[in-house]
Amino acid sequence: MKAMPQTTLTDAEARDLRALVGLMIPASTTYKVPGADDDLIFADILKSLERDTDDARTALAQLATMSGGAFADLPADRRAEVAATFKTEGGAPLFALNRVVLLCYYRDDRVMRSLGQEPRSPFPKGHVVEQGDWSLLEPVKKRAPIYRKVP
Repeated sequence: MKAMPQTTLTDAEARDLRALVGLMIPASTTYKVPGADDDLIFADILKSLERDTDDARTALAQLATMSGGAFADLPADRRAEVAATFKTEGGAPLFALNRVVLLCYYRDDRVMRSLGQEPRSPFPKGHVVEQGDWSLLEPVKKRAPIYRKVP
């Protein structure tokens, strides 16, 4: 029988993840926004990993290997070096982790307010979308179909 995947990170993995996301999106006093390692945002990241937990775990294992141990325990300058290398070598697991981090970060009300956005869901009010130049679609409309018709 196949073992069920673990759905939460270990404490050590969570510590490394928190240190990593703090480098990915640091706090900014200029824009008055928290970093991705903020308590509320990080809790949302951990809760939102769900189907990406295995990728997160793989990415964090790669990070630990590159760090020669716990990433969170490295001095700040070494942590930045390892993170820069990880950015180029992390592959698909890091891509999945990036997606979760960005989704959670831009879900935070403080971040949305700093961008001049009302922190609310898009419906039922909707959002005004600026109209573009529809004539740009003409070449696409004129081209032959690129699909196969079904009988």
